[in-house]
Amino acid sequence: MKAAYIEAQGSPEVLQYGNVLDPIESLGKAVVDIHAASVNAADWKVRSGAIGPIKNFPYILGRDFSGVVRTIGDDVLDVAVGDEVFGVCEIGQEGAYAEKIAIKSSILASKPKNLSHLEAAALAATGLTALISIEDTIKLVAGETILIQGGAGGVAGLAIQLAKQIGAYVITTASATNHDYLRDLGADECIDYTTQEFTERVSGCDAVFETVGGEVAMRSFEVLRPGGRIAFIASGPIAPNPLRDDITALRPTVNRDRIHLDRIVDLFSTGAIRTPEISTFHLQEAAKAHRISESRHARGKLVFKVR
Repeated sequence: MKAAYIEAQGSPEVLQYGNVLDPIESLGKAVVDIHAASVNAADWKVRSGAIGPIKNFPYILGRDFSGVVRTIGDDVLDVAVGDEVFGVCEIGQEGAYAEKIAIKSSILASKPKNLSHLEAAALAATGLTALISIEDTIKLVAGETILIQGGAGGVAGLAIQLAKQIGAYVITTASATNHDYLRDLGADECIDYTTQEFTERVSGCDAVFETVGGEVAMRSFEVLRPGGRIAFIASGPIAPNPLRDDITALRPTVNRDRIHLDRIVDLFSTGAIRTPEISTFHLQEAAKAHRISESRHARGKLVFKVR
């Protein structure tokens, strides 16, 4: 099969495109013909070595995808050959930048007909992360105020929609060129981080969802009311120390399961959320897609059209 892969860690130029071995089905697993796969920040962090060394090459990146079941293991009963499915790889597994993937069938979800493969791939990991962060970790409720940092990103954009669906007042940060887009997603207030200091515009928030990292993450503590909570997804595996004892710092645990993916489908089907703005690439353009993602200025979601 064809795949985008690396033989060494480094800059985007280490990404190659060519033939690799086909995966095979096994007990509890299905092989899926991938039609679309998305680009996540974790992908270029793995590629660059920021998350740690890779021991075995060639290595295929990619964590979420949409496609059609090609073969199944002898004991697999929850999906069938020909089913349209989407999903997110188990923690520790990658390999979605390819024409096929072998994956545990129990974490695959059924893709509805009114959701294209590109849209399903764009919603998979982003939706899972946003849903677990906003509903399960922050436990946002109606009437609360939340600051969502980096609103134009895929996860943050879905978080804005989820927060509005819950009934919260949503403030977000983004460059001015993205404000109309974010208001259309449901943001009540947009702050241009290039010209305005968010700590001077915002205070007394019930919650913060932090997707940017670095200095922004640490300054986000300042805008919380006593008793507020903040969830981080761009500051490593552990939430930063808040340096305050009157707030709660959280790191969402984004486990892979069908229940949450089905919840995403339900939210989409009822119109509570819509897919992020999608920019498409071919697997041969993996280096280009990584450069855009790594710039941290991409709006919406970058998705590979594999078939």
